[in-house]
Order: sequence, then C-alpha cells, then structure tokens
Amino acid sequence: MSSNKHAITAAELEKAYEENEVRLKSIVWFGAGLFFLIVITFGLMWYFLKMMKEFAKETADPVSPMAMNEIDRLPPEPRLQAAPGFGVDGPKGRINLELAMPQAEYREMKKIWDEQLENGVVDQKTGQVVVLPIEKGIEKVMAGGLKAKSGEEAEKFAMNSTKFVSDASAGRIASETRR
Repeated sequence: MSSNKHAITAAELEKAYEENEVRLKSIVWFGAGLFFLIVITFGLMWYFLKMMKEFAKETADPVSPMAMNEIDRLPPEPRLQAAPGFGVDGPKGRINLELAMPQAEYREMKKIWDEQLENGVVDQKTGQVVVLPIEKGIEKVMAGGLKAKSGEEAEKFAMNSTKFVSDASAGRIASETRR
C-alpha cells in the first residue's frame, strides 16, 4: 500500500470545498531562485559581450582602401523620400531632402530648371554652351540662316513622307496617304 501523508477523514468528506495543499514558501523559493538565475545569466552574457568586443578590436584588420563609404552603401536612385541619402544633385552640389515635404524634390528641380532656361548651361568639361535660353536660341538659328532643300526632289520627298504601308498592300508598298 502507498503511504499517504494526509489521510482522508470523515470530517473532510463533509466539507463543500477541497483544502489547498500548495505551500506559499515553495513558490517564493522558486521565484527567488529563478530571479537569481536570470540575474546571473544576464551578468555572464554582459561579460561575454564585453570580451567579444575587445577580441574584435584586437583582431580587426586595418580598413581596406576598397571599403565602401557611407555614400557608396546607399541604394541607387530613386530612393524613398524619407530614406537616408534622398536628395537632388544640383549645379551647386547635393541638396539634402531626407525629411522634407513630398513636394520638395519637384520644387528644387523646378528652381534648377528655371535657372537653366533663364541663364543657359555650360558644360564643365568642354566649356561649350549646352543649353541656351529660348530667345537666344531663336536668335542664333535665325542669324545662321535655315538651309532647306527645294526643287523636284524635295517635293517628291514631301509627298512620300505622307504615305504609309497599309494592310491593303499586304505590307509591300506605301500606298495610303495620311490626311
């Protein structure tokens, strides 16, 4: 027979509830032991991390000349507006727009374009004018004179330019005329 620590008596059978046999002392000892185990584990992990950092500093190789800098590590354009490195390359350098409003990129580009249309653009490498203001461009074209072909050959070319290949010719000749 098994020996019971607590024998059931007739008085206990008459009770409407069951007596709680869980001892609070055991729960407190378990909680305290668990707390100290967590604290010891935390301390050991902190010490281990500290030792690993020291080891990494001691064994670190010198910085490679081929290592990428912060700008090289950024993803290629276009980037998200709130992402690091988001901005516009202007004639005066990079304009940082990381935390600006969504329309900021368009507004900066509009300023650059308006300035280029007003003043023109000179290529930095060759020194030649790449973009002219519209009025100056018209003056330059008119001063040079326009050279246009004239005669029978020019008229034939103009007539052929209005024709296109249609399904009626099965794709063999340009027979239809544009209106």
